[in-house]
Amino acid sequence: MQIPNSSSSEPDGTRGTETLPRIALLATGGTIAGSAADALQTAGYKAGTLPVEHLLEAVPALADLAQIEAEQLASIDSKDMSVDVWARLAQRIGVLLARPEIAGVVVTHGTDTLEETAYFLHLTLKSRKPVVVTAAMRPATALSADGPLNLCQAVKVAADPQAAGRGVLVVVNNQIHGARDVTKRNTAAVHAFESPEFGILGWVQDARVEFQRTVTRPHTVDTPFAVPAHWPIVEIVASYAGVSAVLVDGLVAAGVHGIVVAGTGNGSIHSALQHALAQAAAQGVAVVRASRTGSGHVMRDGAAPDSELGFIAAGTLNPYKARVLLMLALALEIPLADLQTHFDVF
Repeated sequence: MQIPNSSSSEPDGTRGTETLPRIALLATGGTIAGSAADALQTAGYKAGTLPVEHLLEAVPALADLAQIEAEQLASIDSKDMSVDVWARLAQRIGVLLARPEIAGVVVTHGTDTLEETAYFLHLTLKSRKPVVVTAAMRPATALSADGPLNLCQAVKVAADPQAAGRGVLVVVNNQIHGARDVTKRNTAAVHAFESPEFGILGWVQDARVEFQRTVTRPHTVDTPFAVPAHWPIVEIVASYAGVSAVLVDGLVAAGVHGIVVAGTGNGSIHSALQHALAQAAAQGVAVVRASRTGSGHVMRDGAAPDSELGFIAAGTLNPYKARVLLMLALALEIPLADLQTHFDVF
């Protein structure tokens, strides 16, 4: 679908249709496309019910920002995001970005797994053109829905030359986040997303886009990662008071390739769980030690003897993003001994 622009020639000096950047919009569902029976209902709605055409109709101002090519790639609640959708999304974005006339891509997504999808794309896409993921905390039918403004600002950022070369960006609530850093920190507030360890990259308001810092870790064209032909099995377990080894033993018996543990504090692990994870690592299972706290740095050989037990420290990656990186690294058959370097770099 392509939306028409408000005018093709502007005698007052504003840009005409032919000079506006061309932005591809890929819709995947989520709350931004959700609906409820009552305008006051912001919970208990159905996510991913409205087509991309509805999103565009709600934001006529988009026609003054860019030439929009829109398509519906999926219509799901992002809690049900799958690696199959990830693969289709990455493949389609790659095709679109290869077209010279496409200046950037915007992806509408549910908030629940947005940070995982954004980081996956950040590691696997092979283009310096802007890719912006956006979402909403309130369904499209809600009073004061946040989706229309988030979408408008995402397109504004994707069309801005400053956004190029920064990897995948997440634009919500007037803020620009880096895909590696951003995480959802609230169940319902419109300011649910934060970049707790390093802060936002910049902000967008009205017609202004401003970047305040850059991205330093390698991404997109500077990574070895690609969409796996065969996805390694990587699961997440948590450490907590009274935890047992049942889950780890079951995962190893099921043939899992990697386990990320959401440890307490600085990635510390209950002794019973740590013993089981050490046995798993001895059998060739990749074990990554992350933290359930939500921010901070998990130091290697800090709260566990990683070098002795064969564990990998996740650094500043939360358990869910650590799982994304571990899957992509294992898909490349990177030796277990070299995995720590990849976590230190990416």
